[in-house]
Amino acid sequence: MSGSTSNSEMLYRVLGSTGEKVSAIGLGGWHIGLKHVDEQLGIRIVRTAIDRGITFMDNSWDYNGGVSEIRMGKALRDRYRDKVFLMTKIDGRSKKEAARQLDESLQRLQVDYIDLVQHHEIIRHEDPHRIFDKEGANAAFIEAQEAGKLRYIGFTGHKDPYVHLHMLEVAAAHGFKFDTVQMPLNVMDAHYRSFAKLVVPELVKQNIGVLGMKSLANGILLRSNTVTPIECLHYALNLPTSVVITGIDSMEILEQAFEAVRTFQPMNDDQVRSLLAKTAEAASSGEFEPFKTSSIFDSTAQNPDWLGEEPQRIQQLMSA
Repeated sequence: MSGSTSNSEMLYRVLGSTGEKVSAIGLGGWHIGLKHVDEQLGIRIVRTAIDRGITFMDNSWDYNGGVSEIRMGKALRDRYRDKVFLMTKIDGRSKKEAARQLDESLQRLQVDYIDLVQHHEIIRHEDPHRIFDKEGANAAFIEAQEAGKLRYIGFTGHKDPYVHLHMLEVAAAHGFKFDTVQMPLNVMDAHYRSFAKLVVPELVKQNIGVLGMKSLANGILLRSNTVTPIECLHYALNLPTSVVITGIDSMEILEQAFEAVRTFQPMNDDQVRSLLAKTAEAASSGEFEPFKTSSIFDSTAQNPDWLGEEPQRIQQLMSA
């Protein structure tokens, strides 16, 4: 990827049009709050990652009931905050709910501002309209940006590339351009409802930062017995990603991420085709990408109250 630089252990890439240099590997926030990861280990993973050059920190207001943000906040004490580009995600679709969640995230993370806040789980075609309503979440984000609580704005989703494209269209209709977009980018995605084929080219065209996630899909991709973890990470790093966010729940998995960077070399078209040929059959039905084909990854579907209320004028349409 153009604009890449490196130190002895990490690659750094430019985050879209922001001009920010960020680590090509991002530390996923969900895993550090899981029940089998105790707080001491979670903090150790974050600090070791930072000490070795990972600067991009991923999180979300809803991860593990807030535990992930609380642990990251503790890890970022003692000046570690100054070394990272901190991101979290907000579920609220209404202005009121988004503002409430953002303030809660700031408290948990123990920071005055968050570098990047993203609208989380854009998985429905109505989500963009709710967010860009005059009483919607983006109004809260812009106010927070003006108040110095956040620097950049993006969105995430894992369901359908056409929903991502719709979000970009609705944003443009409101005169707004996102700084980042996050989506699944992996060796299975290329064959089924592909974000890499449909969304990434548009982001490159608009110079919007590309954030890849689910490069191993919490290990689900590996159950296909077609590819190795390093191959999965290499594929995602080879795309025009600014950051490949990967879940890390042990020191061994952290080491795996650094090994992927150490051994990464840009792949030519033949190498990419050869790798994707291994996954073509397994990926054809979306079986190993259940975030696209089922609701088990849809936390806002299981907790619709997180989204907040529809605007009163909309609710009144049903009062006849």
